[in-house]
Amino acid sequence: MKIVSLVGLGALLAAVSMSSAFAQTSRPYDPSAPLTRAQVKADLAAWRAAGYDPLDWIDYPDNAQRAGRIVAARRAQQMGGSTAQ
Repeated sequence: MKIVSLVGLGALLAAVSMSSAFAQTSRPYDPSAPLTRAQVKADLAAWRAAGYDPLDWIDYPDNAQRAGRIVAARRAQQMGGSTAQ
C-alpha cells in the first residue's frame, strides 16, 4: 500500500511540475488571442494618437499603414526592442 501511495504522489508531483513548465513558456503578447473591450479601446486610442483617422476614407490604406507602423514602433520601444525596416 505504501508503494502505491508513493507512486501516486510521484505522478502528482510530475503533473504539477509539467504544468508549471508549460505555463512559463507562454508568450506575453499573442496576436491571435481574443482581446478585451478595454484592449480594443486602448488600441484605437494608440492608433488615433499616431495620426489614424477612421473617417478619412480617401487616404485610408496609407493612413492606416502609417499609423500601424508608428504604433508598432512605439510598442517595440516600450518593450525594449527595435524594429528593422
